[in-house]
Amino acid sequence: MKEIYLDSNATTCVLPAAVAAARQAMEHGYGNPSSTHATGLQAKAMMDGVRQRASRLLGVGDGRLMFNSGATEGIQTSVLSALCALRERRDAGQRIGSLLLYGATEHKAVPESLAHWNRLLGLNLEMRKLPVDAQGRHDLQALDALIGEAAMLCTMAANNETGVISDLSAIAQLLQERGADAYWMVDCVQALGKLKLNLAATRIDYAPFSGHKLYAPKGIGMLYVRAGAPFTPLMMGGGQEAGLRSGTENMAGIAALGAVLAALEDGQTFRSHAELAAFRERLTASLEQAFPGIVFNMPFDLSLPTTLNFSVPGLSSKELLDLFDAARVRVSSGSACSAAKALPSYVLEAMHVPQWRASSAIRLSFGPLIDAATIAAACARIERCGEALRSSCLLPSALAPSPHDGVIQLSVDGKNTWLLSDAASASCVVIDPAAALVPRLAAFIRCQHLALRAIVHTTAPGDHGAARLALLQELDIEQVGRVDIDGELPLGQQRLRRIECGETHVYMLGQRFAFVGALASHAIAALLEAGVVTPDTVLCTSSDDNSVCSTVRAVRDGVAPAAELQLDAASLPAFLRQHPDAILVDVREAYEHAACAGTVFEGCEVRSVPLSRLAGQVAAWLQQPQRPLVFFCRSGNRSARAAACLRRLGHGAAWQLSGGMAMAEATRHPLAIAA
Repeated sequence: MKEIYLDSNATTCVLPAAVAAARQAMEHGYGNPSSTHATGLQAKAMMDGVRQRASRLLGVGDGRLMFNSGATEGIQTSVLSALCALRERRDAGQRIGSLLLYGATEHKAVPESLAHWNRLLGLNLEMRKLPVDAQGRHDLQALDALIGEAAMLCTMAANNETGVISDLSAIAQLLQERGADAYWMVDCVQALGKLKLNLAATRIDYAPFSGHKLYAPKGIGMLYVRAGAPFTPLMMGGGQEAGLRSGTENMAGIAALGAVLAALEDGQTFRSHAELAAFRERLTASLEQAFPGIVFNMPFDLSLPTTLNFSVPGLSSKELLDLFDAARVRVSSGSACSAAKALPSYVLEAMHVPQWRASSAIRLSFGPLIDAATIAAACARIERCGEALRSSCLLPSALAPSPHDGVIQLSVDGKNTWLLSDAASASCVVIDPAAALVPRLAAFIRCQHLALRAIVHTTAPGDHGAARLALLQELDIEQVGRVDIDGELPLGQQRLRRIECGETHVYMLGQRFAFVGALASHAIAALLEAGVVTPDTVLCTSSDDNSVCSTVRAVRDGVAPAAELQLDAASLPAFLRQHPDAILVDVREAYEHAACAGTVFEGCEVRSVPLSRLAGQVAAWLQQPQRPLVFFCRSGNRSARAAACLRRLGHGAAWQLSGGMAMAEATRHPLAIAA
């Protein structure tokens, strides 16, 4: 399947006409517009034509419009210009405000720029966030109270995460009524092509734009400066752009931007506001069908029709991103993410939404070039994603359960919870439950129609049993069995046996698995000596240290991982020809696998073993330690953990596909089939 790109607030593809214009500029219009010969004059004429078109579209009037590298440079230049003027006024004995006021939902480039130049210029003004209301709009009452002390005010036309449109008219009216002389910058990055602008008719002093948000290439942007507003060049040199921004102009970028502006001006290329709103309605309907309980984090009537921001109860932003990516629908998280933990969205936090929504938000955004066929295809895939979650017991489902024997590892905040299930008896046991995982555990148990036999802990729980109680309440169970006085609990034909090891309870499932909590290696050695475990018993710990699992042999012998575990997509075919018995292992979760269409790799043996179920499979793989295993996932992070785990346990032929499916798709290699 072709990828569907729904992350246009981050960047867009380049308009074909813009590609052609850039190529024309590079091949034929390559003159330096500062040169006075014919080739230079032709280049200057092209650049001036683009500037004139932009000035018409933006209503620049007597203001100045310069080309630059993009929004960040425009923001830096605006802040520098305003703060230099403020310092000059203060040095001349004039009164200036004490506050640098910026919207709480501004792009991070704004407060970072303010802090940078405030420090370097020695102004030492107080930086203050202007709060927003529950709808994400600036709090006008707070602004009214602060505007008298504001030296500079920074707001935005429309928010990049939520699409919420600022009430710029109300802000301007308040500035006028209070006679405020604060310099005003408005980030117009998300406004270009989506909102009607007439800048000269406003109180706005500075307005930065970025071409790559509207089908121009990266590295080209514009900055509007109101007539009479102070200006200090960020870059000095040859005096290009009438001395406003030195450096030879990016002619290919300007030509490409000109093609986009021409398309915007002709009124035929891009969709109307009504069409875009209708597209959003169709996407909204499919999202609501796919994800029961979905919550939208923006007011539809006050937002751009091209942006949707939502959260789904019980699902993290990473899980949703992985799911959409498996279906080849490109969206983004509404929060900043690190490898360890997703941080809440500061935009949503400023709107005071519940913490779970701020931590699990997804942004879906499209540009005005999108068509009905793409929207229809996106809706179909979104609905497929919902089906994938239902089939994996992550959403309520009327599907018949698919019984499963095995060990499932769930992790949160560096801690592991283990779920043991037995298909024959339709029963399960939970070990070391974490409160954050209770909804997930309950959903799986209900969906699989499992009887919860016991909830046990390897050590006294730090939450004093709160997670246990929450799980019982979620399942509407008053009580479950405990490991009996003999230290055993039947689980189908198997028995879960408790071994006392100091303050740790070790739980043995036969001799295949030992749930050891945080037991030290010397205590594990004692269990081996006592015959409780074997060298190949799989050890399942309570700490998620990226090792997935271990074995007694690995702990005892200290098996070191090989230095080189990675295969890139380009070298994979040769590797598979050399190793025809190799197994490709998809460690993405079951819902990601279900969201894919067709096979991932053609002509190869591919197995789906989610990372959460890896512990249950390692023993079988260790019986064939030389059979090559190539693990892959979406980005390479989870497959790296799987390969390192197998190597550490003594499997000498475990590899991972570097960069995951993302890089495999990028190479367009014959083996990579769009999934």
